[in-house]
Amino acid sequence: MNTPMFSRWLLAAMLATAGCTTQPPTHVMQDPQARFDTFKTFAWDVGQGQEPGQAASEPLSIVNSQIRGAITTELQQKGYAESQAGAKPDLVLRYETAAAEKIKSNPFRIGIGMGGYGSNGAAGVGVSSPDLKNVKEGMLVLRVIDPVRNAEVWNGRVSRELGKDGVPDPQLIKSAVGELLTGFPAAGSTAK
Repeated sequence: MNTPMFSRWLLAAMLATAGCTTQPPTHVMQDPQARFDTFKTFAWDVGQGQEPGQAASEPLSIVNSQIRGAITTELQQKGYAESQAGAKPDLVLRYETAAAEKIKSNPFRIGIGMGGYGSNGAAGVGVSSPDLKNVKEGMLVLRVIDPVRNAEVWNGRVSRELGKDGVPDPQLIKSAVGELLTGFPAAGSTAK
């Protein structure tokens, strides 16, 4: 068996399969005029016509509760505190979710095996044809608003493939929110 040739095949197979497992990129925008060094508290936007920090009239769904919990945890780890009911927050959070059917393509697969019986060595390579399948993809968009300026200071979007039932599990939500807020400025930071 030609070892350098086998190494090239193995490298090609690893690169081909690595390309199939990547997540869609996260998109983030930040207002360069935002003064993150002055922001310390946040509250959820409860809808038009109500002040931030007031109780919402609609009950919170389980999925929305999980999303809010994940965002709150990430922001608290960055030094922010959720403002008390009735208090004016430094930041107002709004988020939207959407789900859509997507066609997922796995272009091809390469399988490599080696082994042998006794003193004889053997290697095999298998290639499969492309396959297409419908998947449900969920998207989370988070908007962070400075209520004093009435301006958006940060905006981020993350997408994930949902499970077979089309409902995200708590671990998927936590992972997606963690990735989304990775570069969010810490409370009191002067990061631009």
